Amino acid sequence: MTGTPLKILLIEDENQMRRFLRVTLQNEKYVLIEAETAADGLSKAALHNPDVILLDLGLPDMDGLEVITRLREWSSMPVIVISAREQEGDKVKALDGGADDYLTKPFGVIELLARIRVALRHAVPKSQDPGESVVVIEDLKIDFLKRQVHRGFQEIHLTPIEYRLLTVLVRNVGRVMTHRQILKEVWGPPYIEQTHYLRVFMNQLRKKIEADSTRPRFLLNEPGVGYRFKSDFD
Repeated sequence: MTGTPLKILLIEDENQMRRFLRVTLQNEKYVLIEAETAADGLSKAALHNPDVILLDLGLPDMDGLEVITRLREWSSMPVIVISAREQEGDKVKALDGGADDYLTKPFGVIELLARIRVALRHAVPKSQDPGESVVVIEDLKIDFLKRQVHRGFQEIHLTPIEYRLLTVLVRNVGRVMTHRQILKEVWGPPYIEQTHYLRVFMNQLRKKIEADSTRPRFLLNEPGVGYRFKSDFD
């Protein structure tokens, strides 16, 4: 894997299963985030914006189907259910509720990794056709498929949150996005009042992609409202 390491959030209360998946996924160079409860999983999904979620249905504090429902209220991040429930009805409910895939325990490592790769391919925004997967504005280039950002010939290394923040603004190029809208897109609904998060990460992002972060060309501030990414008409 190249570019920004891909993150997987595992929401699973069984210690043995978490250990198994920890070794498996870290060997494949994924960044693994773990949660033992639904509440912790929802919080970490909002905070970390994982590339894929592996979700057990039998959680101690909330049924996994409810977790999917809550996730789909604000996010389209891929969800793969990993569950001991074999009934067709449970699978249908999970998939109808917004899950992207369903694996019944026990499952093999090869199949799990293949399902994750498929989920990652499906996570490419459907609004983009292959001809629109790269955005170039002046000397800044964002390649959504490769998850790479360049200024001139130099690759810029962004943290996952910085990359998410940049892509949210770029996909709304020229449009003013309020602080609340950006916070909801990048961190999730629980964080829509946490404007200090946005201020800190915006400052970090500007330092990386702007030639002069005190006089930004790309990440423009709309005082008291939010931010916008410059358009070709600016």
